[in-house]
Amino acid sequence: MPYYFCTVSSGKSFSPSRSLWRRENVGEHDLDCALNPSPFPGLPEGVLEMRVKEGSKIRNLMGFAMARMQGEGAEQSGLRQVVFVGSGRAVTKTITCAEILKRRLGGLHQLTKVRYKSVREVWENREGGTPEVTVHRTVPAISILLSKDPLDPQEPGYQPPEAPMGLWGNPTINALLLCATRSKTRF
Repeated sequence: MPYYFCTVSSGKSFSPSRSLWRRENVGEHDLDCALNPSPFPGLPEGVLEMRVKEGSKIRNLMGFAMARMQGEGAEQSGLRQVVFVGSGRAVTKTITCAEILKRRLGGLHQLTKVRYKSVREVWENREGGTPEVTVHRTVPAISILLSKDPLDPQEPGYQPPEAPMGLWGNPTINALLLCATRSKTRF
């Protein structure tokens, strides 16, 4: 568990321990929200937004996103764009989900935006005595737009679709398999 430090009214530093303190509620807001409420202005209505949390299961996120992008279920045409959003400890999981979807579907354009969010946590003492303590933290947040349609390549954070790399996805393995089939050698 990471330690958060702030000062309470008595001037002492605060570091919550699991036994004495309990996090009561968490509020967060985007530091850029007044200037730009969405990291991707001009997105059409109905874009799928996948909010990745620290406890989210990648298998569940990917199953839902893949089904919607491929058009399974009620919509047979499929969605054209999906946005993965995560902050704090969920940033790496957000990136993992976007990379998995890019490799499974292929041909997706990517636009990535990194921001910071201000998070307010209120900790209450289980034993009483000390009043509630409010901790303000700044955590990183990432938004990744994956699109079947071309995006502006001049936009900062743009990545073009990857070229298909063959059956196994690795040029070295593909070359070895090609050589092995030509020489009829086993390995």
